[in-house]
Amino acid sequence: MKITVVGGGNVGATAAQRLVDKELANEVVLVDIIEGLPQGKGLDMYESGPIEGSDTIVRGTNSYDESANSDIVVITAGIARKPGMTREQLQETNAGIVKSVTESVAKKSPRAILIVVSNPLDVMTYVAFKVSGFERHRVMGMAGILDTARYRTFIAMQLGVSVEDIQALVLGGHGDSMVPLVRYTTIAGVPITEFLDKTAIDGLVKRTRDGGIEIVNYLKTGSAYYAPSAAAVEMVEAIVKNKKRILPCAAYLQGEYGIRDTFVGVPVKLGSKGIEQIIEVPLTAEEKALLVKSADGVRNNIAQLKI
Repeated sequence: MKITVVGGGNVGATAAQRLVDKELANEVVLVDIIEGLPQGKGLDMYESGPIEGSDTIVRGTNSYDESANSDIVVITAGIARKPGMTREQLQETNAGIVKSVTESVAKKSPRAILIVVSNPLDVMTYVAFKVSGFERHRVMGMAGILDTARYRTFIAMQLGVSVEDIQALVLGGHGDSMVPLVRYTTIAGVPITEFLDKTAIDGLVKRTRDGGIEIVNYLKTGSAYYAPSAAAVEMVEAIVKNKKRILPCAAYLQGEYGIRDTFVGVPVKLGSKGIEQIIEVPLTAEEKALLVKSADGVRNNIAQLKI
């Protein structure tokens, strides 16, 4: 198993380190355009192997040649969001970056599975899908896992309970229009409505939607990377180990949920072939309307692309 991470910044480097620690590949390749950056970080990671008990080979490079024949490619390349900047404002710059990256990746690793982390997530995943020409089950975006993790974290903080006992699901685009499904949110199997009133739940939903910008406002010169990298690696692990995990990911819908020709976060079954099934959970009319509205927002942004 060979895994390439494109982008040696905070998200990419942290994801690569997690892959090494979990020993999910025989070889991890870290690609970045800045000379010396991936080489230095890659060597540093490689040297952590004896301590962590990992025999994964790590290569840092400025060329895609060493990424050839990768089984999985995680794309994190792009500029980070700054305070006051929406994900959509990142679109023009990052679309060009992701287009260039995908062209190189598809040429060197034509059988790879692509996991996109670059923002705005759903639109960048569409760019990778169109540019690569890969089948839709081999191109996906990391978003729903992160959004759901934030939602679960905030619930745990509010109730003072373990995150392990919280089951939740967040659908839709990775942004202000995401759709946390309160009806499917439980604590040890008990509906969240038994613990919190509507006002408190609405507050948790809003904080989840603002989860990314909350961290950006704290950092001021960067954006989140610990949780995003963990979410991307959870997807990689499900694929590498053929775990058949049911996880919320950005998938290209072709009629599911009544949505076509766009990427949006929905539950999928992840296994060795990538997205093996798109799970259609029953939604109320209100939930369905919110999901469609979120997908329409993504589609409108896609229509502005110049690729």
